[in-house]
Amino acid sequence: MSADTQTTFLGMPPFPEAAVHALADEQLRANLHRATSTIRAKRADVIGELDDWEGLRQRAADIKDRALHGLDEHLVQLEEQLTARGVTVHWARTGEEACQIVGDIAASHGVDEVVKVKSMATQEIELNEALEARGISAWETDLAELIVQLGHDLPSHILVPAIHRNRTEIRDIFLEEMGQVGRPAPDDLTDDPAALAEASRLHLREKFLRAKVAVSGANFAVAETGTLVVVESEGNGRMCLTLPEVLVSVVGIEKVVPTWDDLDVFLQLLPRSSTGERMNPYTSTWSGVTEGDGPQECHVVLLDNGRSRALADEVGRQALRCIRCSACLNICPVYERTGGHAYGSVYPGPIGAILNPLLKGVGHSDQVDSLPFASSLCGACYEVCPVKIDIPTVLVDLRAQVVDAHRDDRVPKPEAAAMKATAWAFADARRLALGQRASGLAGRVLSRVSRRENAAGRAVLGWLPSVGRQWTQARDIPVPPRQSFRQWWQGRSR
Repeated sequence: MSADTQTTFLGMPPFPEAAVHALADEQLRANLHRATSTIRAKRADVIGELDDWEGLRQRAADIKDRALHGLDEHLVQLEEQLTARGVTVHWARTGEEACQIVGDIAASHGVDEVVKVKSMATQEIELNEALEARGISAWETDLAELIVQLGHDLPSHILVPAIHRNRTEIRDIFLEEMGQVGRPAPDDLTDDPAALAEASRLHLREKFLRAKVAVSGANFAVAETGTLVVVESEGNGRMCLTLPEVLVSVVGIEKVVPTWDDLDVFLQLLPRSSTGERMNPYTSTWSGVTEGDGPQECHVVLLDNGRSRALADEVGRQALRCIRCSACLNICPVYERTGGHAYGSVYPGPIGAILNPLLKGVGHSDQVDSLPFASSLCGACYEVCPVKIDIPTVLVDLRAQVVDAHRDDRVPKPEAAAMKATAWAFADARRLALGQRASGLAGRVLSRVSRRENAAGRAVLGWLPSVGRQWTQARDIPVPPRQSFRQWWQGRSR
C-alpha cells in the first residue's frame, strides 16, 4: 500500500463538528446499533453466570493499581527477566523513538515487509505509516484490521476496528483491493461471513509463510517471569508469533502486571467484557528465545509516549488500568450514535475521551480538548468497566483542566466571556436587577417572534439569535415568565 493512500487521524476536526457528520450517516448508525447491541447482550449473559463478578472487578483494579504504584520497580524486573531469556529490550520515550527502533530492526534484516498482530500501541504511534515511509510494508493480519487497511480506512473501535462496515461493504473492499497487494479474492465472492473469512485466510497465508519479521503488541507483560501475553480470537496472532524469524513487540509500560498469578483474574475478565465469551480461543505467551522453536531473535520496545504524564495525574492515572476490552464503547449512547471516527483517535469512546487528553495533555489542540465533553456523564461506562475506571469522574476533572488551560488566552472563548460577564453582573445587586429587567424585555420580544409548542404541548422558544441557535437546535427553552421573582416579591410586599 503506497504512502499516498494511507489515512491517519492527524488534522481531524473537534468532536462536535465530526459528530454532526457521523449522525447524518444512517447506515453507520444502523451498523453500530446492530453490532454494539449484540455484543452487549452476549456480555450480559456470560457475566451473569459468575457469582462474584464485582469481586473480580475489584481484584483487577487492585492489581493494576499495585502495578502502577510500583511501576518503576516492575519495569526494571521485567527488563531483567526478558534480557535473561535472550530478548533485547529497548526503551522509547516517544512514538517517534519507537517507530525508529522498529524500522531500524526491520531494515537491519533487509526486509521490505512485516506482518503484524493487532496492536493498539502500534496504531497509536502510527507505526505502519512510519515503516511505509522507509519502504517497508506492514501487513495487518487481524480480519477487522485487514478490512480497515484494504479499505484505506481508519479504525473506529478498539476491539472491532471495522465495526462501521457491513458485510456487503467488506465484500466489495476484498474484490477491489486484495488483488492489488497479494492474492486476489475469488471472483464469485459473496458477503457470507464464512466466505469472507476464507478469502482473508487465503490472502494472508502467503504473507505469513513469506514474512521474516513480525510486529506485535501485548495485552499483558508479567514482570515476575518476563512473559508477554497476547489474547486473540482468530489465530493470526499465533501465526505471527511463531512463524517469522524475528519478533518485535511494542508494549505500553502500563501493560505490566506484577506476577504470573495475576493473569488468572484478567483472563476471566477480558474475554467476557470484550466479546462476550467465557474464554478467548487463543492465548499466546512467550518468554524470550527458544532454540529451534519460534522466532530466534526477539525485541521488546517499552513505550511511554505520554503514559508518564498520565501516571502523574492523581485523578486520571486510573485510566492506565485499561485492558482495552471495549465494554465502555459498547454501552455508550454517544459512541453508538457517532461511531469511533468522530473521536479522532485510535482510542475512541469513553476511554478515548479520557486517555487521549491524559497522554497528550490539554490546552494544545482543540480536537483533544473537545474529547472530555463528548459524554453525557450517564455513568454506564463505569458500571461495565472490568477494572473499575471511574470514567465520569475523570471526564469532569479533565473538563476543569481544559478550562484552566485557557484562562490566560488573549482572546477568551465565548463560554469564558459569558461566565465573566455573569460573574460581573451577579457581584452587584443593582447590576443584577438591571440585567433581569433587560433579559425580561428580551424574553418578551423573543416570545412574540419565536414562541411555539413542544411535543408535550408546553410553550417554548423556537430559536435564539447568534450562538444561541446551537442550544435551541437540540433543546427546548421555556418561554420566560412575565415577571421576575424580584418583581413578584416587590408586588407582594406592598
